Amino acid sequence: MRLFHVLALGALALPLAAFAADPHSYAQPDQVRVTHLDLDLAIDFPQKQLTGRATLTLDWADPKAAALVLDTRDLKIARVEAVDGDGRTSALKYALAPRDKELGSKLTIRAPQHPRAVRITYATSPAASGLQWLTPAQTAGRKLPFMFSQSESIHARSWVPLQDSPAVRFTYSAHVTAPKDVRVVMSALNDARHPLDGDFRFDQPHPIPSYLLAIAAGDIAVKETGPRSAVYAEPPVVDKAAHEFEDTEKLIATTESLYGPYAWGRYDLLVLPPSFPFGGMENPNMTFATPTVLVGDKSLVSLVSHELAHSWSGNLVTSAAWRDIWLNEGFTTYVQGRITEAVYGKALADEEALLSARALQKSIGRMPANAQRLAPEPRGIGADDALSDVAYDKGSWFLRTLEQRFGRADFDAWLKGYFQRHAFTSITTEQMLDDLRPNLIDKHPGKMSWDEVRAWVYQPGLPKDAPLPASPRFDAIDKERGAFLAGTLAADQLDAKGWNTQEWMYFLDRLPDVAPLAKIRELDAAWHLTGTPNAEIGMRWYSHAIAAGDKDVWPAAAEHMTRIGRIYLTTPVYRAFAATPEGLAYAEAAYAQAKDGYHPLTQAAIEGIFAKAGKAKASP
Repeated sequence: MRLFHVLALGALALPLAAFAADPHSYAQPDQVRVTHLDLDLAIDFPQKQLTGRATLTLDWADPKAAALVLDTRDLKIARVEAVDGDGRTSALKYALAPRDKELGSKLTIRAPQHPRAVRITYATSPAASGLQWLTPAQTAGRKLPFMFSQSESIHARSWVPLQDSPAVRFTYSAHVTAPKDVRVVMSALNDARHPLDGDFRFDQPHPIPSYLLAIAAGDIAVKETGPRSAVYAEPPVVDKAAHEFEDTEKLIATTESLYGPYAWGRYDLLVLPPSFPFGGMENPNMTFATPTVLVGDKSLVSLVSHELAHSWSGNLVTSAAWRDIWLNEGFTTYVQGRITEAVYGKALADEEALLSARALQKSIGRMPANAQRLAPEPRGIGADDALSDVAYDKGSWFLRTLEQRFGRADFDAWLKGYFQRHAFTSITTEQMLDDLRPNLIDKHPGKMSWDEVRAWVYQPGLPKDAPLPASPRFDAIDKERGAFLAGTLAADQLDAKGWNTQEWMYFLDRLPDVAPLAKIRELDAAWHLTGTPNAEIGMRWYSHAIAAGDKDVWPAAAEHMTRIGRIYLTTPVYRAFAATPEGLAYAEAAYAQAKDGYHPLTQAAIEGIFAKAGKAKASP
């Protein structure tokens, strides 16, 4: 996520000396690297804890290294031991540094004898930033408690002591015990027919970075959706989810036809409770997904296309630091569009690309210059902050520009080769550019200059000639919106009966930030947007209605933002309320009632909105 002025590197794997560059990790993998993780954990729902042991297999790269340094956050360390080749253990001295607000606590383990492995016995905190614990009443079935992890970006350290940097890849195995009737799943190969006997074992044979380490447990049912895919969800949700995601095998096969074989064996999806803070998380073998995409018409299944695409861009070829996260998200958003086009048609793919491009055009100018770069300067942006619209939408826009300039056939040949050349490695922006230049730019001279490429990557903003896809339906919506706002077209005369989710999103996205109250009420009377079950539409609608001053929508808006824990769909509504003192007080009261049901990341985002509003209120 920051602009390292380093020499371009052509090797497939990141050189050892570059490992220490990650400013979001205490680890020193240039001295010693974790190559395998073995977990033995027990899930304690009453105490909201994971307890057990993490055994780290080590590769000592520096013969002079005297210590293993790991990342932790709020872990209670009981003991640390060296493990020799015969499994014998001996105690090691260690020191846990004071807690840093963002990075957690550095764990330094004295190990001058360079043991083959180190075993750490520990327990997590009930407030671990990477775990959420739900009571039965907070689940769909209301029978059993539920727990799930969210390790991206640097939250794996809150439930496992490890080298929490995307530059470090490791295989893992796990033994997890849980109460009977609870199913446990992980970002590894899962057995849909595993008995619910409280004893689960997992294996991830491919090396992954720590942010892809994942676990969930609860009342989870399973329904197969294809020969190598299944949907996991709470029993009241699983049939609806299986119907919505019934095209999963078609999506996998389509992506394989474009970019080569799927490398992970199975692709399963876990639909989490509504408190999940993101749309989806691309955990290998087991994508975690929000239930907000279950709208019944498959209009939001591009989320599956996106998380599946990560199996190539992100999981297979990974950014080496959070500064480089556009290599994951920009590439994945581009591939998502290609999957959507192949399975659901070019019109839908173009609408989704145009939606994101227009939103970025509106927002990028309000960002600090450094945040507008695909490869930002090294300091000033937190690991979580790196996952911005710039990484996703400017990154994919850059790749669509390359496709347009070089033609789809030549661009696809480069991209497929890029995935193959860098498979199961973590790379920097500079390494990607070192691959791009000889294999595409120089190979087809005269189509795009190297200065143009560097401007996309290293300059703030968007190039003036950045190409936009065409969408005749969006053009028609622009005309209707303009006529409606001008008063020459009544709300009930909008040709909106056949609009899909994306078209409603586009109509609402391009309304004025503060629309006339009369126009908002006219829209609601004609189209009954208040109370919509579609969360994408609801987020936009409530934000506009609150900004316009329509207090009649407040109860429905509060229900929306307290029922849904997905940050993207919740915080805009809180932000709209926080714009006025009365709205802020209303939102704070709603949050006080709903707080315990939110994920820690969602809590932090909402409390940040309140803090900012409070400062604005206090300033003269």
